[in-house]
Amino acid sequence: MKKVLIATDKPFAKVAVDGIRKIVEDAGYELLLLEKYTDHNDLVKAVEDVDALIIRSDIADRKVIEAGKKLRIIVRAGAGYDNIDLAAATENKVVAMNTPGQNSNAVAELALGMMVYMARNLFNGTSGTELRGKTLGIHAYGNVGRYVAQIAKGFGMKICAFDPYVDAETMKSEGVEPVGSVEELYSECQYVSLHIPANSQTKKSIGYELLMKMPKNACLVNTARKEVIDEEGLLKVFAERPDFRYLSDIEPEMKAAFAENYTGRYFFTPKKMGAQTSEANINAGLAAARQIVNFFENGITTFQVNK
Repeated sequence: MKKVLIATDKPFAKVAVDGIRKIVEDAGYELLLLEKYTDHNDLVKAVEDVDALIIRSDIADRKVIEAGKKLRIIVRAGAGYDNIDLAAATENKVVAMNTPGQNSNAVAELALGMMVYMARNLFNGTSGTELRGKTLGIHAYGNVGRYVAQIAKGFGMKICAFDPYVDAETMKSEGVEPVGSVEELYSECQYVSLHIPANSQTKKSIGYELLMKMPKNACLVNTARKEVIDEEGLLKVFAERPDFRYLSDIEPEMKAAFAENYTGRYFFTPKKMGAQTSEANINAGLAAARQIVNFFENGITTFQVNK
């Protein structure tokens, strides 16, 4: 009997676990749980005798992967997968997957919610501004970017997007104006919402020169990864432009510098909150379970992220 382990230091909701269990047990597999663990070695030990692993923000590093002697598949319940050592997975013939699209609406709603919060001066009682009529740039027009565009149009914003992997006509058909370069996107948009992955090409790619191109009263919204931001460059922008604001779904490494010098111009959630809704929690978990069953029963690797 195949064994599927859910390893989550931040557990799924009970309804999600119950749904995963039904999918797994209906396939004739056994479900194991490791929840709220505090020592990484607990995960290393738990994975020793399982065939499949479902994680959230948990770290599936080389130590975990090599400990899983029977492990054939890891599914990250969510879009990002930088918490999986892809090279180690490939070397050990483990398929790594994510569950794209399941958290997209939750992340998009958070992005717009943070924009409203900043536009109204963090609800501090002073007069703020409105989003209607402002131009929003979407940096990467994938699942989340599309939801952001849909919601922002309801606010009456003009939407631009840059994504070299999405056809311009597709964007236009969805009421979004495509732009030809990253520089053009930042130059034209008062608000920019980031949805790029963290990889060798994107890490620290959002920095001083790019951000300085943004119009007056610019606001950068990051619900992607903190690693894509050049924090020293961003702080330099803050020092030179009192109008610049930054919203992030995760605290930056240099949080103290923002707190000391720029109160009222930034907001950071205390932990990564994009997928923290009941609906996203359930959707991602169920998708992960279905992908594992489809992999073992039908050889389907649609959402594989390693080679």
